[in-house]
Amino acid sequence: MKLKITVDGRVYEAEVEVFEPEQPHPGYVPPAGQTRVLAAGPGAAPPVQSSRAPVADESKVCRSPFAGVVSRVSVQVGQSIQVNDVLMVLEAMKMETVITAPTAGKVAKINADVGGAVQQGQVLVELE
Repeated sequence: MKLKITVDGRVYEAEVEVFEPEQPHPGYVPPAGQTRVLAAGPGAAPPVQSSRAPVADESKVCRSPFAGVVSRVSVQVGQSIQVNDVLMVLEAMKMETVITAPTAGKVAKINADVGGAVQQGQVLVELE
């Protein structure tokens, strides 16, 4: 396909190719949380939702609000914490976000390491 483009009063002619998106290979299964429905007709299955690991008491966990990279972990397993204490710092799109404790308690498990990638909804810290 040929296009004419005008930039600062000068006309340029460019030839471009249009590529169709590559179709997944047969047997390809996308990672959890990355499946989406491109077109849905009558009777089509509902879109697949991102899986959130079930926990016994949702009030005792702190989940990631978005996908990002852990830039700092501020607590240790066994440490007592209060509401709004800083648990860790996540970075996404060159912005840092402080993740705070949703409730008071004791840190039972830390599920993310500095430099590690986390997904939206992933449990970052479990409390006792």
